[in-house]
Formats: sequence, C-alpha cells, structure tokens
Amino acid sequence: MSSSGKELVEGSTFPIDYQHQQQSPGSGGGTPSRYESQKRRDWNTFGQYLKNQRPPVLLSQCNSNHVLDFLRYLDQFGKTKVHLQGCMFYGQPEPPAPCTCPLRQAWGSLDALIGRLRAAYEENGGSPETNPFATGSIRVYLKEVRECQAKARGIAYKKKKKAIKGIDESSSSVPALEYHQYPK
Repeated sequence: MSSSGKELVEGSTFPIDYQHQQQSPGSGGGTPSRYESQKRRDWNTFGQYLKNQRPPVLLSQCNSNHVLDFLRYLDQFGKTKVHLQGCMFYGQPEPPAPCTCPLRQAWGSLDALIGRLRAAYEENGGSPETNPFATGSIRVYLKEVRECQAKARGIAYKKKKKAIKGIDESSSSVPALEYHQYPK
C-alpha cells in the first residue's frame, strides 16, 4: 500500500482504503473489529486474485463471473468434506471411515465471505447497482452450494416454525417466526 494508506487497484475508479475507514460502532476508533479486519483481508485477497489473473482484471471490469471463479478457486483451500454421489458415505452426516471425496469451502464460510466483500465493494466507492457480489448469479451459486453440501451430508434444509414464548400458537393471530436451521 502507498504511504497515504490508499491504493488504487490498477485501472480502478475507486481506491482500496481501509486505513481511513470509519471504525465499527463500539470499537472506540482504535483497532478495527474482527469483522472489519477480516473484511479488509478478504478485500485485499480478492484484489490480489484479480491482479494475478492472466491478463490481470481491473476492479472496474470485475463482474460476477470473476467472483464465481474466485469462489471456485477458494475450494482448493477448503476443509469441509463434500461426498460425491457415487461415494458410499454420500448422505451420511457422520461417515464411519475416511474417503477420497474432495474438501471444499463450507457454504457458511462462502456466504459470510460474500457478505463482507459486498460491503467492502460499496465502502470503497463501488455502486450498489454494479456490485458484482450482489448479483442473482452469486445468490444462485450459494444456494446450489448449500443444497449440494446438505445432500452430501444428509441434512435437509427445511423451514421450521418456532413458537413465540408465552403465546399459544393455536389461538394466536400472530404467525410463528420462521427460521432456517443450518448445520454447525
């Protein structure tokens, strides 16, 4: 980074500038929160990924296809076993023995990463209308990863209803809260 704390990604119309970013609420303006630090690392990693492409991709030319390629690239560093359909342990939440199925990035990690990159893009001057991390193709990809990993581990993602404490569901006109249950 330059001495000013700002660095333009080659050809970009907006800077990578976290040194002068506002701190998160409650952080007292001192050291950045864990979230802010992770967001900065993720943003810098993505910028480096674009720079390392042949030919290098300018941030101003980045689109959802580059983001999808980045997510697939990250799979090689994953630690979540995702059983293939032909694997004898496919659909078993706790397989009894090791297998040769690939390790991938966990869906929850990818989902959180996209959230941080989406925020970083806009904090660094990117328009919400052109945010490559906020496109429908990214949402579809994440949904497919979640479903694939759930099936491979034998976990169904279904909406469950949760009763509000102190309210009898049968007589209440207040609908029960819905939430998604994700694996730990």
